[in-house]
Amino acid sequence: MGPHPAVAAIRLAVRRVLHDILTDHSAFATPAGAGARGATGAPAASRPLHPGGHPAPLVLVACSGGADSMGLASALAFEAPKLGVRAGGVTVDHGLQAGSDIRAAEVVARLTAMKLDPVEAVAVAVGRDGGPEAAARDARYAALDSVAQAHGAAAVLLAHTRDDQAETVLLGLARGSGIRSLSGMAAVSGADRRYRRPFLQLDRQTVRTACLAQAIPVWDDPHNVDPAYTRSRLRQEGLPALEKALGKGVVQALARTAQLSRDDADALDAWAADAEASVRDDAGQLEVAKLCKLPPAVRRRVLRKAAITAGAPAGSLFARHIEEVDRLITGWRGQSGINLPGRVEALRQGGRLVIRQG
Repeated sequence: MGPHPAVAAIRLAVRRVLHDILTDHSAFATPAGAGARGATGAPAASRPLHPGGHPAPLVLVACSGGADSMGLASALAFEAPKLGVRAGGVTVDHGLQAGSDIRAAEVVARLTAMKLDPVEAVAVAVGRDGGPEAAARDARYAALDSVAQAHGAAAVLLAHTRDDQAETVLLGLARGSGIRSLSGMAAVSGADRRYRRPFLQLDRQTVRTACLAQAIPVWDDPHNVDPAYTRSRLRQEGLPALEKALGKGVVQALARTAQLSRDDADALDAWAADAEASVRDDAGQLEVAKLCKLPPAVRRRVLRKAAITAGAPAGSLFARHIEEVDRLITGWRGQSGINLPGRVEALRQGGRLVIRQG
């Protein structure tokens, strides 16, 4: 008798991602015996080998102890040895709740019991920039990046589900964000394709059911039901209200919207990258007359990239900022420059759009 259908589903999702990671890894790995050294400094030939003759890649799972990430950890622990992949785990202690260090230690013990190695808990200090949710996210990713680099990990698996994707799309809609925001989370993201999200096509209930079927203990984060957090309110009230009004299938439809939006956004980004050089003069300045000829969606991408290059933090640069800069091109009435985040200013000078540190 095979595994429970939910268990089979999460294992299949992880298996597919591990195959992708192995394909990427084999394209860049140094053959065994070539004398290369890995990120940890150990000779490649002394590390465990993948059946293909390359040093076995290390894949980490980011685990909070909740159902989604514990389910992901269990699937990684099951599938990795069969494919010649080393599997480890990391849990981030945000320090936002009493006893968070104890819970982090419990997660480490559970991952170790699954025979994951290495397993590490990292405590972080959460700032205030961008609000509590954004600050916690920034601290978490910084910690995951650091651990991945320290261990030379080929990838870090994240347990975002289709429900998380739907919530991300709705949050983008509520903020009046552009198509890139509506595209939600990518299945592969980060420097060197570090972050992989195997569960984006699976609903949250399937993953929770898989944990129940395997008797895996999980921790339910009280922040997930705390109305002080926007995403929690959306999860507990917003999405259920939409499904009541529109019928079942809202989550699937929003996730499909994310993928369609991502395809469109990728195409527009490529167009803007090609167009950027054509709208600059010999000195590299942006020419207003040439910018005017670009479609608005392409032009605003060029402007956004220019602002980020000048020092504006991407996470603080919103659509309204770019719209104001765009008016210096399309609605010029002699207005003064525009102040952007990061002490960047945009102003029009002699037929040129200048974006620089103020």
